[in-house]
Amino acid sequence: MWSRGVGALSGLRGGIFSLVAVMAVLAASSGTSDARSHRKHFTASESSSSEEPRYSDIVVDGNSGAILHASNPDALRHPASLTKIMTLYLLFEQLDTGKLKLDGALDVSGHAAAQSPTKLGLRDGQTIKVEDAIKGIVTRSANDAAVVIAEAIAGSEREFAALMTHKAQTLGMANTVYVNASGLPADAQITTAREQALLGRTIQERFPEYYRYFALPSFQYRGMSISNHNALLRQMEGVDGIKTGYTEASGYNLVSSVRREGRHLVAVVLGGRSTGARDSRMRQLIEDYIRRAATTRTAPAIVEVADPATEVPSKTALPLPPPENESPNAMPAPAPPEPAAVSLEHTP
Repeated sequence: MWSRGVGALSGLRGGIFSLVAVMAVLAASSGTSDARSHRKHFTASESSSSEEPRYSDIVVDGNSGAILHASNPDALRHPASLTKIMTLYLLFEQLDTGKLKLDGALDVSGHAAAQSPTKLGLRDGQTIKVEDAIKGIVTRSANDAAVVIAEAIAGSEREFAALMTHKAQTLGMANTVYVNASGLPADAQITTAREQALLGRTIQERFPEYYRYFALPSFQYRGMSISNHNALLRQMEGVDGIKTGYTEASGYNLVSSVRREGRHLVAVVLGGRSTGARDSRMRQLIEDYIRRAATTRTAPAIVEVADPATEVPSKTALPLPPPENESPNAMPAPAPPEPAAVSLEHTP
């Protein structure tokens, strides 16, 4: 475009080239400043421009709290629909205190109904029972149900996301930030494999009565039979949950819990290349480390910190030891090609 403009004005060519050079320097300087001011978001999102999201994983012994394996456990990643684990954590708190009931009705707003797939197809002005919203989230990963819960608890999804982030801080999830209740794409919504493992352990320990919903193989809703996206529930002995997730920026994510012969593992895979690669890796991790897990509970209870802004959690509150020095690229061979992924969360 510049060359066309200067074709008839050859006498100005040198001056224009100089102007372009100055503009390039200013743009580079501005880019550096922006990168510094948004370093946290950029670090989590930089993989979105590469061929595939970056990979992280961790395997934690649920009985002892020991880390049995880890690859990049503290690298910032996008949680996708793993976000809904925290959404349900806050809902379970409401049920535990009696503020909400399983058979209580929740109003569906226009904002909730307008959420992108996957969803239950809720319509503005409808209501949905709390228990059905839970089941819709753990099976179909319903984004509309997640927003219904958010609005019921906090009045708006934005306020609920702030509650989610604060709750993460009280649990010691210092690097986790929530922007919405569903996990739909948001650059600022970040977490780590280590912190998702902590949340996966905590929700079981704190709410055993409600955690059982994560093991549902299917859900009947208004004549529809909805299968759980977590195929490992049907494929692996002892798997009792908990959640899948996918966006283009995150890759294929999975938090799994398995119990066998008194042993308990919570494992996280973030950034898988496909549903098949993610599930295959999780199966491998479980089989490799389940026999190394303790059979006796020795880990202290995971507790919340009253004011995370002024108090640093103790090792008792966060019983996750430093990771081992293991290969950061411990992924299996790529799975066979799968259908092209869409940009919105569909959590296969």
